[in-house]
Amino acid sequence: MKRTKFISYTLFLGMALMFLVTSCDENPEITTQQDLLPESFRVEIPSAISNADYVEGGKMSGRTKDDMLQGNDIYEHLGTFIAIGDGAAEIVEEIIFGLRKHKIDRILSLSFISDDDNRVKNLVVESNVEYEGKLWQYQLTITDEESEGNADGGKAMQVFWNKGRPIMGIAIIKPYNIDRVENPEAKDAIIRIDYTEQSTKGYDAEMEVYITNLPLPSPLDDPYALSSLHMFAGKKGDVVDVYGNSNHPNAILFAGNTGFNWVFVASGSDPKEMGVAEVGLPPSTLDESDRNVLLKDYSIKNVFTTEINAAWPSLDPELLETYLKNTAAPGYFSNKVGFISGGVSPGPEWDVFASRLDNLSPYNPLETSNLEVTFK
Repeated sequence: MKRTKFISYTLFLGMALMFLVTSCDENPEITTQQDLLPESFRVEIPSAISNADYVEGGKMSGRTKDDMLQGNDIYEHLGTFIAIGDGAAEIVEEIIFGLRKHKIDRILSLSFISDDDNRVKNLVVESNVEYEGKLWQYQLTITDEESEGNADGGKAMQVFWNKGRPIMGIAIIKPYNIDRVENPEAKDAIIRIDYTEQSTKGYDAEMEVYITNLPLPSPLDDPYALSSLHMFAGKKGDVVDVYGNSNHPNAILFAGNTGFNWVFVASGSDPKEMGVAEVGLPPSTLDESDRNVLLKDYSIKNVFTTEINAAWPSLDPELLETYLKNTAAPGYFSNKVGFISGGVSPGPEWDVFASRLDNLSPYNPLETSNLEVTFK
């Protein structure tokens, strides 16, 4: 069988966000104290399960037959989607760290010119603010001054947080209002990061990532482009568990069906340079939260088998079984070679991570498809 090549997808979320102050604090100093901004705002994802490009560094090597779908092809997009969530959190954290140049040690307001799009941004810090039923010690809001009369109020970023440990907070950014030069196509995209070191799930720290309204090219340009992402990451020691959904309304599979969620659960460790993941492909319109339905009934192997048989009903079953051998779950990965095997553990070191997957579950596909992120 001729090997079906997945079309690669890369989302460019890079932004340089170092700001220049042009006018100083308009408010009198209330109480001078140490920097109010959070010291951290992210759970870093292990590279073995978060990689936007498995092709680099020879990671597509090890192919044995042209009639077998290769593991790195199957899971290429999983690494990309997790990398997008991780990258979004990194951007938020870097923006927060970059704001330290403004010496935010009190309640204040100031204006500055962005070094990136050369537009005036207004920054306001408030205290004792309520958001989503919770009282936060501080709220920081950045707006694009020329856009403040628009429907979105020109909001570029909002951060709600409590000072000190355990750190907890919510950050929302609209890339277009942060940098018009770097993000001209993403006019409606919004990213939200919820971060806490007070986990109810037994983690040392956890974060939840929401991304909505990403611009979608046509199916011919990139059928795997996503419009929304909902991802959770929890860190315990050097182990990080990840689960979530990405919605792909334009995606086209073998039989021409369109619209599905790429749902996933994964666990890995950067120091150990290994990871394990399981993926399902339920329809974007599926209103279901049952883990077995999402990851077993709609497993990659089941969905691909159904789709290929629908497209080529006379295909030899043995040939199809060989072609889909690497779709068996879970998939095992290492930093050095990417995909190692599907369904068969490479060794007891990976079993530790594989055993964690049963306690992880993706989100409801329909809820991810209808995901909305808004500012206060």
